[in-house]
Amino acid sequence: MTAESPRPIAFFDMKAQQALIRDQLDRRIAVVLEGGRFIQGPEVDELEAELCAFSGAKHAVGISSGTDALQIAMMAEGVGPGDAVFLPAFTYTATAEVPLVLGATPVFVDVDPVSFNIDLADLERRLALVKAEGRLRPRAVVGVDLYGNPADWPAIEALCAREGMFALDDAAQAFGATLNNRRLGTYAHATALSFYPTKTLGCYGDGGALLTDDADRADLYRSLRTHGEGKTRYEVLRTGMNGRLDTIQAAILLCKLPLLEDELVARNRTAAAYAKALAGVVTAPTAVAGATSAWGIYTVTLPDADARARVQKALSGRGIPSAIYYPRPLHHQPAYATHHAGAIATGAPPLPVSEALCHQVLALPMHPYLSEDDVGRIAEGIRAAL
Repeated sequence: MTAESPRPIAFFDMKAQQALIRDQLDRRIAVVLEGGRFIQGPEVDELEAELCAFSGAKHAVGISSGTDALQIAMMAEGVGPGDAVFLPAFTYTATAEVPLVLGATPVFVDVDPVSFNIDLADLERRLALVKAEGRLRPRAVVGVDLYGNPADWPAIEALCAREGMFALDDAAQAFGATLNNRRLGTYAHATALSFYPTKTLGCYGDGGALLTDDADRADLYRSLRTHGEGKTRYEVLRTGMNGRLDTIQAAILLCKLPLLEDELVARNRTAAAYAKALAGVVTAPTAVAGATSAWGIYTVTLPDADARARVQKALSGRGIPSAIYYPRPLHHQPAYATHHAGAIATGAPPLPVSEALCHQVLALPMHPYLSEDDVGRIAEGIRAAL
């Protein structure tokens, strides 16, 4: 490559990883094809055991997607009409759509400007308002480990225990992260994972899982993911859904999981390189106290939307991709605005941090195969714009 045509930088580089395990992938997929058990084959059971070994959770249940994992977890608790589900306003839509699908009401909570995770003080304020009005029953808190940084799970667990609420960890972007020397997956009543291809552990299609230490919940999740079946296929005990993980996707994940530990180290090394290269230029993200981030997405904060636009344009001109996660807070989305306005009858308090971040955040390339030279090129492009 010449200086005039540097090699492209991938936003998420799945090809580099695939090159390392292509032979294993071919062998694993061939076994599935030969066996013919494409739904709930033995690879699903094997993956569930490996997820437990990696995370420390006692039970793992393979699910068809991260969204379906959230839904099954809430279905198992009987979340529905009249229930308030508290969740961050600054996150992906899946977290909010599931309560609405089940007939519950999402109550959007502001986020911390440094960690980007749910603000405990604002959560307490909105919980108090819901309780004072008495129209909705406080039923669940969904904490999102945004961008790979763990939420404050000890505090969320304590609040949920005090109020008798269900604590659900949406760790879609954070599998592999730790908090107080414990992996995510061992906090909350249950943890929902996504294996979308770009996640820290991703398959080649849709996939997900639920982790829990509660054996009864795990059994219920297995029933709900398979149409509510009982001990036999045609014994239907409850209303469930089709939420099973495909065997081929489980086989792919079994090839990828052994790489994850080293890939997490590489992600943290890249995050450190970014922080050094961007010092004094933008506000770089930091891991929360006592935690190691999985760095599922590396997001910097810029002064305003104009500065962000300049940076994106400069990076694009150099062939460097970037993305905005997320350009609009959930309470401003057309699908949720009415529900937000009606969740607290006396008037929902503002969500200033979530609204501001949508004009400031910019995600940069982040994957285990990003080199220090790549980071330097990206930082140079940002400096040129600012």
